[in-house]
Amino acid sequence: MPSATLPRFDLRGWDARDIADPYPVYRRYREVSPVHRSPAPADGPDTYYAFSYEAVVRVLSSRDYGRDPGTAPPGAAATAPVPVPAVYRTLRTVVENWLVFMDPPRHTELRSLLGAEFSPGVVTGLRPRIAAIARDLLARLDGRREADLVEDFAAPFPLLVVSELLGVPAEDHGWLREQALALQEAGSTRSRQGGGGYPRAEAAAAELDRYFRREARQRLEDDRGDLLTLLVRARDAGGPLSMDALVGSCVHLLTAGHETTTNLLAKAVLALRAHPEALAELRSSPALLPGAVEEFLRLDAPVQAVTRWACRDTRLGPYEVPRGSRVVALLGSANRDPERFARPDVLDVHRPADRHLGFGVGIHYCLGATLARAEAEIGLGALLDALPGLDRGRHRVEYADDMVFHGPARLLLDLTAPPDPT
Repeated sequence: MPSATLPRFDLRGWDARDIADPYPVYRRYREVSPVHRSPAPADGPDTYYAFSYEAVVRVLSSRDYGRDPGTAPPGAAATAPVPVPAVYRTLRTVVENWLVFMDPPRHTELRSLLGAEFSPGVVTGLRPRIAAIARDLLARLDGRREADLVEDFAAPFPLLVVSELLGVPAEDHGWLREQALALQEAGSTRSRQGGGGYPRAEAAAAELDRYFRREARQRLEDDRGDLLTLLVRARDAGGPLSMDALVGSCVHLLTAGHETTTNLLAKAVLALRAHPEALAELRSSPALLPGAVEEFLRLDAPVQAVTRWACRDTRLGPYEVPRGSRVVALLGSANRDPERFARPDVLDVHRPADRHLGFGVGIHYCLGATLARAEAEIGLGALLDALPGLDRGRHRVEYADDMVFHGPARLLLDLTAPPDPT
């Protein structure tokens, strides 16, 4: 059935109910048109949405698609290299230097430099400190009748971990979180719905730019053995880093690692509240937690969509895709494709970790995936230990108006509910 039978798809303008549960919407498009074409506005390229697992993997792993939209054919309207209006100069410079917006060879050089600091060995060494951060945050909930799981745990937890990795002083953590939250207003569909977030994000980008330039200068005299020191030393040794790239990398690590892990933790708790039998099983068998994290990533991915651009004329599904076209890969839809996963809408903590796309695939596979897995495993384990009534009592959830970085903005939990006496 041709995609003309479906309404024009867009990641903006969703109602609250569909934001909270987008999977029936995805299913409708995936079943009717695994690749859906949305006609171009007057001044832009056509957009092709990939809903099936097969189509998403093709988009993310093929060299036919890249992150640089400067591949538009001669005469086509120029497209910004990042989704930030040119008037917001500092924000645009910062985002242009994020690894996720780079293509090879620049991407290859920077990822190679950063990769050593996110190796399994380095993350294993961080695990005791990650656990201590989780315990400290949860200890602050003692005696509380209600908590916002996002505000009180899921958001500060990964931010504190990344801050420690970068070596920034503890007294700056609260301020850094404020800037990271402001920057998020431009890093998603939120700003494109009205534009009001861009000025706040520009101000935050300017603050973070000044902050990390100052921290970098200090590392020239004070080698602290942290990631920021590594980047400064690599730059001074002739590595592939300008000061703009160094600052952009620090800001990217701060924000990307913060928001995605926050969403993963909050949505995992919602999934466990909806499946108390799975929660009880994880409590009794903590060894299942690593596999359960993979299932949470598959079932309800923290990043629902990523954008690529056709680098050459190519074919995707039934369509001839012209060079310069915009292509959006729906990770959330692909992870629920029954052609790839049996019973895809069911939470199964015993499911083999079988190539879900929660961290993407290809050269842009999430650099911090090992760290995010450790944070989710340790954070969920700490929650299960510290909050015996996690699956009981009332809760209220409000999702952010965002279909890219997808997750609750608030998740209020009643902490007065007693644990199950059995």
